[in-house]
Amino acid sequence: MPNNPIPVAQAECGKGLPLLFIAGPCVIESEELVLDVAKRLAEYAERLNVRVVFKSSFDKANRTSFSSFRGPGLEHGLEILAKVREITGLPVTTDIHEISHAAPAAAVCKIVQIPAFLARQTDLVHAAAVETAKHGGIVNVKKPQFVAPEDTGHIVKKCEEAGNPNVLLTERGATFGYGRLVNDFRCVPIMQSFGVPVCFDSTHSVQTPGGKTTGGQRDMIPTLARAAVAAGVDAVFMETHPCPDKALSDGPNQWPLDQVPRLWEQLVKLRSLFLEITADER
Repeated sequence: MPNNPIPVAQAECGKGLPLLFIAGPCVIESEELVLDVAKRLAEYAERLNVRVVFKSSFDKANRTSFSSFRGPGLEHGLEILAKVREITGLPVTTDIHEISHAAPAAAVCKIVQIPAFLARQTDLVHAAAVETAKHGGIVNVKKPQFVAPEDTGHIVKKCEEAGNPNVLLTERGATFGYGRLVNDFRCVPIMQSFGVPVCFDSTHSVQTPGGKTTGGQRDMIPTLARAAVAAGVDAVFMETHPCPDKALSDGPNQWPLDQVPRLWEQLVKLRSLFLEITADER
């Protein structure tokens, strides 16, 4: 059986526990920006008494245009994430795209993320599970936009069979037509039925794919995040930037950094109410 709760640094994430927040800029634009955002998130975490994992990508491999900014690459990106961990004390996470990324990412990151488009790649999932298990880490698999929540149980089994029972599944919307994602919050209890904590990606869920660059409905992030917490998610994923309109990747669906505390406060209250209401079910 997979572990639930799962260990995240000095805390845990899972059934009956406070929310875990996974947050940071979409891509590592620079060491200066990443450290600034991480320090502010660490400050928010201490002020609000919440648990935070810092997230940023070293490479955005899935870009609409070949010329789009992708990040500093594996080696330098992981060096920056290691600095974040050392300076702020926050555990870190990033996404991987190739089997060769698994070992170096797992050595730095508490959580290794499998992007939604790659979650059906058995060898990639297996490599991530094997390498994170060596460090007591976690595999976070984003549910593909084209996969039913019932089918994510196969992904959990792959991770277990590879030797890592610490698995997190993330809901990030399902494709509806060609240019819209929709969230079916029945996904939350369905994916939790496989014995794992479930996270909600509140920012990629508001993407509007298509066109020269991916758009997004940033104003809908709080609405969906609050709905997800009311549905019982154990963690909330949120990409954030000091100035989203100037971000080099996914700006339209990043939440302004200075507005993060207010939204987190709301979500913490909703989680507390959810746990109170469902106490007799645990």
